Amino acid sequence: MCAYSAKRKIGVVLFQLGGPDSLEAIEPFLYNLFCDPDIIDFPFARVARQPLARLISATRSRHVRHHYAEIGGRSPILEFTRLQARALEAQLRDDFDARVVVAMRYWHPFTAEAIAELETHAPGEVVLLPLYPQYSRTTTGSSLNEWKRRFQPNGWNPSIHAVTEFYQDPGYIDALVGAINQSLAAFDNPADVDMVFSAHSVPMSVIEAGDPYQRHIERTVELVWNRGGWPGRRSLCYQSKVGASKWLQPSMHGTIKRLAAEGSRGVLVIPVSFVSDHVETLHEIDIEHRAQACALGIHHFRMVPGLNDAPQFIGVLARLVRANVAQPSAAELRA
Repeated sequence: MCAYSAKRKIGVVLFQLGGPDSLEAIEPFLYNLFCDPDIIDFPFARVARQPLARLISATRSRHVRHHYAEIGGRSPILEFTRLQARALEAQLRDDFDARVVVAMRYWHPFTAEAIAELETHAPGEVVLLPLYPQYSRTTTGSSLNEWKRRFQPNGWNPSIHAVTEFYQDPGYIDALVGAINQSLAAFDNPADVDMVFSAHSVPMSVIEAGDPYQRHIERTVELVWNRGGWPGRRSLCYQSKVGASKWLQPSMHGTIKRLAAEGSRGVLVIPVSFVSDHVETLHEIDIEHRAQACALGIHHFRMVPGLNDAPQFIGVLARLVRANVAQPSAAELRA
């Protein structure tokens, strides 16, 4: 403790979606997700949101239960986020008396739990760091809105800084390129590889209302592609659609089908909107779409793992924190 006593005291909150920690937690996790006003918003939603969330979560939980069962019976996203928090805290302690906590949006530890943990440290400055590179009101926006609802200064009133996106951060782009190169090395001829960038889809109504998510995704892909200089072909698709409304297209299912029809025999999937592995990568991509590709004649199918707690990515997060505590951010938030 004495070693840090003269250092500036800061706190960092890593925000993530969260995930069920058991098969029994799937339905309440999904209920919390579909109760979010930043996810479900329509006329009279204040009245209809909870009944609709109960219906969707009950139906959806039956559909995805075996997905979680096949990856160990739970989501690993909390484990990966805690690894990121510990690694980031270790880096920041070179310069600060730092505490890094985890706030999950839809399952434990919730934002209120993270606030309580951080309050015991009582830092004078707090950096809010959602682990979503590309901004969307459904992800980063939702997490920051929840912070504002839950944080009530009560004798502890730190300066609050928020990182709202890092989709074109040079260090983040380099980290993605490095991870892609490691996976691409498993192919005999990179020039024959179809490189499929995949992002979580969102409803078109969100995009049409001005959400920048699609533009941010496309810019990340452009920067990564230009930086990598690979000889193969690239595609961008979207995954994890829920419900019957229009969402961002093309789908991964349709993209894999198209590539197979065009004669592709090698596919490398890059989950460009996820920084931690969870059910959308470990099951949806690496089990479901792998099986689809194999059935269609694509015999060499690989997925680039999430950045997780890779040292290069942790260095990116540390630099974002340092930049935000050095001076007030334009995106500064106060409760």
